Amino acid sequence: MDRANRNMLNWIGIVFVLFPLLLIAGMFLRAIQANTLHSAESWFYPMMTLHGIGMASVWWIAAMAVASHVLSRYVEPSQKVSRFVFYGTIIGVVILLVSVFGGRFAAGWYFLYPLPFKSQGAWPQWATLCFLISLTVCGIVWFIWTVDLLRAIAKKYTLSQALGWHFIRGKSEPDVPPAILITTTALIPAVACFLSAVIVLLLYYYETLTGTRNDELLMKNLTFFFGHLIVNLSLYLAVAAIYDSFPKYTGREWHSGKIVATAWNVVLVIVLLAYFHHLYMDFVQPKSLQYIGQIASYISGIPSAVVTVFGAMAIVYRAPVKWSLGFSLLFFGMMGWGIGGIGAVIDSTIAVNSKFHNTLWVPAHFHSYMIEGLVLMALGYFYHYCQEKANIPENLKFHKLIVWLMLVGGYGFLLMFYLSGAKAIPRRFAFYPAELSHGALFSAIGLVFMTAFLIGLLLYIYETGKRWKKARAL
Repeated sequence: MDRANRNMLNWIGIVFVLFPLLLIAGMFLRAIQANTLHSAESWFYPMMTLHGIGMASVWWIAAMAVASHVLSRYVEPSQKVSRFVFYGTIIGVVILLVSVFGGRFAAGWYFLYPLPFKSQGAWPQWATLCFLISLTVCGIVWFIWTVDLLRAIAKKYTLSQALGWHFIRGKSEPDVPPAILITTTALIPAVACFLSAVIVLLLYYYETLTGTRNDELLMKNLTFFFGHLIVNLSLYLAVAAIYDSFPKYTGREWHSGKIVATAWNVVLVIVLLAYFHHLYMDFVQPKSLQYIGQIASYISGIPSAVVTVFGAMAIVYRAPVKWSLGFSLLFFGMMGWGIGGIGAVIDSTIAVNSKFHNTLWVPAHFHSYMIEGLVLMALGYFYHYCQEKANIPENLKFHKLIVWLMLVGGYGFLLMFYLSGAKAIPRRFAFYPAELSHGALFSAIGLVFMTAFLIGLLLYIYETGKRWKKARAL
């Protein structure tokens, strides 16, 4: 087996291990909110931290693995770098586990300043340091991975070609594949994303060493700039797999052009400004930035989603598609991305956000485009890849059951989040007082739906795992 295939299978393997465990951690949180695990309430916030930072990390590396493999069809990413990043990520994960399970670090995945330093004795300061070191290790190796993919693209295409500017000018040559264009527009902001993480981590270390207080608003802007970008760019990297794999199922080519290039170039610029919608409640922030946040949130979501969804529907319409497990998950993942995006646009509206900001509507919308969007797209591509390598006969009826379990379970779980938000159930509460007892009911129902999703996931891992195992043996 060549090194590229071995690296891809390694990334798939680590996702298959970490995702179910982090999913169970999320179910643990909902079980506590459903008033069923009173004895474990002290673990709610440490597990919320692990679940949040873990999921954001797992699906970043999954999306990067997908993008790296897609790019390898056109350019030559370094497989040595990919292997280095794989081991670096494992080291970062181990340090994170020490921070959470050894030190009960519980500042949340967003680790908003100055909360990591204000534990009130809930966790030791060494746990905070471990958490920061974990982010530093992962951030460094992921930044190197990002730069290497950009290097591979730049070796074959100029910047204007990779971004499709010649399409915008009305030219058709060179014929740059959509996957190149989309990954370029995602990886460039990723550089800014990791630079912001470097700055905020350096400021944390500086305060640790000197005791000098940092500016709270600056730290919050840097943190949310990083957090918002890494989640959204993960989605865009996964969408590149849609453009690249759909033609294999439909028999119809999906070319770059003026519309696709314009849409994704708009995203390249606007995605850097959309994070301001996380700071609507920070009234000291200049009002102009809040307005920019709402406008950018609308503009960044519409072009990429509309162009991608309508383009995909056009090449799928009346095509002789076999609804295999891979194609089904890719297709419904794309739709879930759009649905979750609608929830995000609603939440980014200032008038709505002022009511829903601290309710479960917020995790509702980002769980939407993660669970039923990014997760399904990445899992669909993983199956697509393993099936291409292993070529094992497919049981389409069994695969249909898997898809339905993940769709019904996932959307049922999300519905409970949305209803909770609409009923003003606050987010981040470990348990609800009597006045909010309906929040516990929504949590319990959501837990049932997520159990169905988990069963579907385990069946998916069983099916894909057989193909993964055979592909490794080749």
